[in-house]
Amino acid sequence: MIIGVPKEIKEAEARVAMVPSGVQALTERGHTVLVEKGAGEGSGIPDDEYIRAGATIVEDAEGVYSRAELIVKVKEPLEKEYPLLKEGTTLFTFLHLATKRELARTLIQKKITAIGYETVETPQGLPILKPMSEIAGRLSVLLASYFMQKHMGGRGLLISGVPGVERAKLVVIGAGTVGLNAVRAAVGLYGDVTVLDVDVERLRTLDTLFSGRITTLVSNSYNVERAVRDSDILVGAVHIPGMKTPRIVTEDMVKTMKKGSIIIDVAVDQGGCVETIRPTTHREPVYELHGILHYGVTNIPGAVPRSSTFALTNVTLPYIQTIAESGTEEAIRTSHSLRRGVNTMAGFITHPNVAKALGMEYRSVDDIG
Repeated sequence: MIIGVPKEIKEAEARVAMVPSGVQALTERGHTVLVEKGAGEGSGIPDDEYIRAGATIVEDAEGVYSRAELIVKVKEPLEKEYPLLKEGTTLFTFLHLATKRELARTLIQKKITAIGYETVETPQGLPILKPMSEIAGRLSVLLASYFMQKHMGGRGLLISGVPGVERAKLVVIGAGTVGLNAVRAAVGLYGDVTVLDVDVERLRTLDTLFSGRITTLVSNSYNVERAVRDSDILVGAVHIPGMKTPRIVTEDMVKTMKKGSIIIDVAVDQGGCVETIRPTTHREPVYELHGILHYGVTNIPGAVPRSSTFALTNVTLPYIQTIAESGTEEAIRTSHSLRRGVNTMAGFITHPNVAKALGMEYRSVDDIG
């Protein structure tokens, strides 16, 4: 199979979808790997390393897209990449289609088999999304600490406080992978941490894990309203595979927060769980609304591309190998987790949550055959 790795063009996105070890694993099995020139530079991987691993360096994105049967990326194609998508090819990347109607339409029109990293699912969870969620969760607290400084527009609080001075109050909404790692980072910085979730068993797990050093609350409008009002740092960590994120924190709740507090909504790439959040970039990461700083960067792990690239490719390579060895249709037929990850195929939306979020027709992969 011919596998293409284009350079990411999303603003300040320096990750790359394959590292030299992955290239070597594929080329040793007789596959061809096309890597766009400079694709790995942002992650500290020069073209020479890819060449030594057996890759073919291609001068531009068009050369990659036109020849590859399988396109492997990090982030969803942007509008300028839509014309490059070749009809009938396979795309393997983060998609987040619930908030990207035009991309979904393009994938349908071109009959692209699009497999979303964030919807590949096993009985244990979301194996490809997990390492990026771990990074985003940990970074969210470090970013909050940075923007909490007075000269950055924050309240001027030290998360840990000092003897005789109270600690910053951190509220994490959602106790999944992002939430767990945000809590871990916040506890490590000695913050006053509260986490909310609808799953009591999940809250029980976190309570045990952190030996009572955090406060756990069932997520309902009453508890959320009180927690948001008291928070200095609010981390949105809600995720439903394929779905637009439900709005948990209303604008009225945001208005009750202390001036200079900060919201970091990690769920923003699927709409966000805070009503006042909107997407931002690494170059312009925050904006102020109602006196509250809002951080809405949609690719938080891109801030640490070296770590993120290797963490991501550790988990994507086995799936890429399966597709390359078996072909897309056979890989989807035999791999339950890949089948769960298919968002579009043969001109249809094939993930029920994506179809529901977009209000578009759903067709099961099994029905397409």
